[in-house]
Amino acid sequence: MVNVLLPVSTIWWREIVRFYRQRSRLFSAIAQPFVFWILIGSGLSASFKPSSISEQTGYIEYFYPGIVVLVLLFTAIFATISVVNERREGFLQGVLVAPVARWGIVLGQALGGTTLALLQGALLLFLAPLIGIRFGITSLVLTLGVMTLLAFGLTNLGLLIAWRMDSTQGFHAIMNLILIPIWLLSGAFFPSAEAPSWLAWIMKLNPLTYGLAALRRSLYFGTTTVTGDIPAWDFSLLIVTLFSILTYLGATFTATAKT
Repeated sequence: MVNVLLPVSTIWWREIVRFYRQRSRLFSAIAQPFVFWILIGSGLSASFKPSSISEQTGYIEYFYPGIVVLVLLFTAIFATISVVNERREGFLQGVLVAPVARWGIVLGQALGGTTLALLQGALLLFLAPLIGIRFGITSLVLTLGVMTLLAFGLTNLGLLIAWRMDSTQGFHAIMNLILIPIWLLSGAFFPSAEAPSWLAWIMKLNPLTYGLAALRRSLYFGTTTVTGDIPAWDFSLLIVTLFSILTYLGATFTATAKT
């Protein structure tokens, strides 16, 4: 067990140290979604009147969980791009020749990205009361749990792609092609009930839809103000858990096949 935990914890800690030395990553990962939230939310608040959501709900309030997920997405991009850089610099090859199981390497990388995503997401979470969004202790605990699970899945999705890429340009192109659309079609901008039937079906097949639903129900636990007709919490949590497991297995298989 010690032989497994040592490399996992070392890789995890290396991700934390590297982030500390690149503090601009914190600013870019938080500032861009925060500005996006304020500008889009303020611009659409007057016209946001979906029938499936309470009339007392403002767009800023509805859009907020989607911005938290966007922070997790951005962190996954910045955290997993290091795999491409480390392969080019030769560090990854040094790790791969060490007597460490590939699943341990991937787990350490995934836990590092998850920790960074959770820290940045929690920072945005604690800023919510400044604009009138308030939640209790139960909501906070549930929300942090869902964020951890979702961040783990998204980081593994990034690793699954990064282990296949040889250039940062290609990595960014693929990540933007995949991650941004699944975020846009997760219910972050509008409820699925307000979308055309064909688009609503795409949203139902999107795993991030259930991650956002679980986050939204956790954040506004005990109320129906912003939850509307989104999937139930337990079903959403099941989908997110399966998503996290499958992406981790996929990233591990890709890392093993790549070597």
